[in-house]
Amino acid sequence: METTRLGMTELEVSRIAFGTWQIGGEWGEFDRAEAVAAIRHARDLGIDFFDTALAYGFGASERLLGEALRDDLDNRRDEVVIATKGGLRMDEDVGLVRDSSPGWLRSGIDRSLSALGVDHVDLYQVHWPDPKVPFAETAGALQEAVDAGKVRHVGVSNYDAEQMAEFARTRPVDTLQPLYNLFQRQIEDAVLPYAREHDIGVLAYSPLAHGLLTGAMDQSTTFEPADWRNLSPQFKGDAFRRNLEIVAELRRFASDELGCSLSRLAIAWTLANPAVQVSIVGSRSAAHIEDSVGAIDIELSKDHLEALDAITANVAPAGGPHPEMGREETGSMLEDGGR
Repeated sequence: METTRLGMTELEVSRIAFGTWQIGGEWGEFDRAEAVAAIRHARDLGIDFFDTALAYGFGASERLLGEALRDDLDNRRDEVVIATKGGLRMDEDVGLVRDSSPGWLRSGIDRSLSALGVDHVDLYQVHWPDPKVPFAETAGALQEAVDAGKVRHVGVSNYDAEQMAEFARTRPVDTLQPLYNLFQRQIEDAVLPYAREHDIGVLAYSPLAHGLLTGAMDQSTTFEPADWRNLSPQFKGDAFRRNLEIVAELRRFASDELGCSLSRLAIAWTLANPAVQVSIVGSRSAAHIEDSVGAIDIELSKDHLEALDAITANVAPAGGPHPEMGREETGSMLEDGGR
């Protein structure tokens, strides 16, 4: 497995990270034993970087990850890198809301450590920027966690360049976790250049566009009732149909030009950007993880990248309501399409 240094940190991590949003409950029912097997298979394949979050089932995802990696976490802790996220809270009236207040972050860190069964995490990230709490307070609380030995490095997720700059006035932003894939490229204009200029490690999430870039969907695709994609216009109507046509063209390109699956092409494309160190992939199937790891071997030339730009030039906007936010927050996520 190819590794990379994550930004300004000393962390040397696999370029493919295993993401655990899919085992938090927001993607419908799943076989717990199969999910544990997928995580362990990822470890066997050389993946040493695992990303989770308190909000993924409020402990469910973290507990399952801790269970799957128990032997490593107990006996070879320095051989695995654990990243989690905090700063989301369930509100009785509006659902999930942003809360990056020092008190909530402190309690969230302790809850995450307990769920994972560890005394520290290698990377703690603010899940979403919280406009109601000064960034200096958020950054200060996380620096306290670093000083206490509970957190080694501090990152942010879904922040723009201005928000990272404001956060960095109190303490450096070590990493950024942004939404990035062939269909959702908004961060290319300002966010990725800022990250590269300031040596911020970038771990991109949703390289497969929430499953759209697997090539496994068609116009008859349906989702389980508990799957958040039922709420998203990204998977309905004219936008869905138009993007499925582009997916078909991308799949032909992957096969004819590179002899690989569309999934491998999509993941390799995110890693081809020099500002991106890591691509986060998630699966509840060991076979799917094996396919994702193969993206490391795909080399994209300038001609390949230009051809992919042309194919995706007319993608339909990909966004929609997201289960990680309550009614008050949903509007701010319509364009983000992130989690």
